[in-house]
Amino acid sequence: MSKKKTILDFIKMKKAGEQVAWVTAYDYPTASFAEQAGVDMILVGDSLGMVVLGYESTIPVTMEDCISHCKAVRRGAPNTWIIGDMPFGSYQVSNEEAVKNAVRFLKEADTDCVKLEGGVRVAGRIRAIVDAGIPVMGHVGLTPQSSGQLGGFKAQGRDVKNARAVIEDALAVQDAGAFAILIEAVPPEVTAFLQKKLSIPVYSIGAGPCDGQLLISGDLLGKFQTFTPKFVKKYANCAEVEINAFKEYIKDVRSGQFPSDEHVYHVIDPIEKFEQLFKEFM
Repeated sequence: MSKKKTILDFIKMKKAGEQVAWVTAYDYPTASFAEQAGVDMILVGDSLGMVVLGYESTIPVTMEDCISHCKAVRRGAPNTWIIGDMPFGSYQVSNEEAVKNAVRFLKEADTDCVKLEGGVRVAGRIRAIVDAGIPVMGHVGLTPQSSGQLGGFKAQGRDVKNARAVIEDALAVQDAGAFAILIEAVPPEVTAFLQKKLSIPVYSIGAGPCDGQLLISGDLLGKFQTFTPKFVKKYANCAEVEINAFKEYIKDVRSGQFPSDEHVYHVIDPIEKFEQLFKEFM
């Protein structure tokens, strides 16, 4: 059984140039498979709103949604570092509200840390949560919760002006006390600079090589079909496998091939006793 990694392990991995491989998961089976495969971390992302719940964005996701899915993932991966993603509205109002909701992730769902989006504008929230004794991972670049302000799900930092903002956000996250940072949809040139500039681990989702990589399990496994970001590499086509399985099941049911004798439980008392029982109800 693998030993759960710690913040110190992630720092050592950065210094040693060892890559961290992590994924999102939202349920018990996926978390269990990911842990068995040997992932370093699992993020219970608010992306569950789109990947699992069918929303058009992450905005409708609630704290209750996140806590429930974090609990399932923890049960499936008891020996993996679990990150609880703070949903929209759970930290924007005040430092006190942010700390209160961050505490819920650790107390109710047994996560190891929380993640929240933003840089300069949320530095105070990060500091407040860290001061409460809770590890925080930052998230800059393309931040889905504020994608409306960014003009949609678009890559960030592709010109000098925007790259400056990404760098300033990343520095603010580190200065606020975050133990690591996730950079999303940013050019690899900017990510490479931040990897060298920051002392904390720098992880990527669609931002090129750095200290580690994140992929959404629904994308990795080919389950999420609404759209596929450029940075996704599909390692399986579960959607095709599952659709074909459903088709075969429907075919067998309609043709009478399922259930067969091997799929039923036969009586253990003599059949005559059952015949007598049936007569009582005729």
